[in-house]
Amino acid sequence: MSTKKAKSAIQLALSNSAVMKACADGGANQLYQITEGMQDRFLPDFIAGDLDSIRPEVREFYNAKGCEITKTPDQDFTDFTKCLSLLLKKLKENEVDAIVTLGGLAGRFDQTMATVETLFHAKNMTSLPVLVIQDSSLACLLQPGQHILKVATGLEGEWCGLIPVGQSCIVTTTGLKWNLTNQLLKFGVLVSTSNTYDGSGTVTVKTDQPLLWTMGIKKDQTDELI
Repeated sequence: MSTKKAKSAIQLALSNSAVMKACADGGANQLYQITEGMQDRFLPDFIAGDLDSIRPEVREFYNAKGCEITKTPDQDFTDFTKCLSLLLKKLKENEVDAIVTLGGLAGRFDQTMATVETLFHAKNMTSLPVLVIQDSSLACLLQPGQHILKVATGLEGEWCGLIPVGQSCIVTTTGLKWNLTNQLLKFGVLVSTSNTYDGSGTVTVKTDQPLLWTMGIKKDQTDELI
């Protein structure tokens, strides 16, 4: 993610409308780096993880600023999953619309898959949508049932996809160029990638199992989110 666009995304998630802000371990390094010169304006409420990735000087800075730093050493779960769990415990008295995560969709493939795996943990933690955004991609896990997605904000890229991670899904859609009608999505059979929209501005998705929705976001429109 470029510094300019990363700063734009961070300003979106860490604006005054955000109820709570958190970093998962080494995510604090990224926050510290891309907010250089204005770190005091973008302080997380807490940092959580096994704390093996956060740099000493970054930890010292945020500790001095009063940010809560919590070590969660359980190696059976990723820092993202553990940070999300702690966030949800802290949020239970607050009303929020969604949880937005910045990062986790680029770099090492195993870590990208770990991000997706956290979305499956999240479905057992909360009914809130958990959105993952990095660079020009967004991903979220759709739960079984009917979903209505508004795709006419002007921020959408051209592509989208429906990925049956972990198990097959029976899927029906409208609003896509290549729609599905009670169709089986399964690795080795069919996966809906490089799809796009039909121009109606609304996509509906009906699925019988959790289904990963992913879509492009226009890079040159990111600043309009601020």
